[in-house]
Amino acid sequence: MGPCTVAGPSKQEKLVSRGRHGSRSDSFQGDTPVLNNPKSVLKRQVSPEELQKPGGKYLKRTFTIVGDAVGWGFVVRGSSPCHIQAVDPSGPAAAVGMKVCQFVVSVNGINVLEMDYRTVSHLILTGPRTVVMEVMEPLDC
Repeated sequence: MGPCTVAGPSKQEKLVSRGRHGSRSDSFQGDTPVLNNPKSVLKRQVSPEELQKPGGKYLKRTFTIVGDAVGWGFVVRGSSPCHIQAVDPSGPAAAVGMKVCQFVVSVNGINVLEMDYRTVSHLILTGPRTVVMEVMEPLDC
């Protein structure tokens, strides 16, 4: 399948190719294009303190994700805390159970609750091919 052209919000045309692109935001899910900077999947922003509150409405999960030739198959966005914005259904992250709306707590043992998504992405991209991530998952997402 070759590249195809889709119209963006500003009516300018943007070239988006079909297939998986690892951690990039441009991709296709079925026949629906997903463009850069999609609207947040979060119902509301939460604080790191709220995530760590005992008896809160969040479940902690740990994932060990082995990257493949194109990446780990998820997109991180947000800041203090970051969240999982998108998961490629055919990627390594989906295979271990990662889902959108999860908040990133740690990456390879480093607490990232107060970091922005660029810093968290840099930790993932410059670290080992196998990434261990702790996330907090809202019970109602």
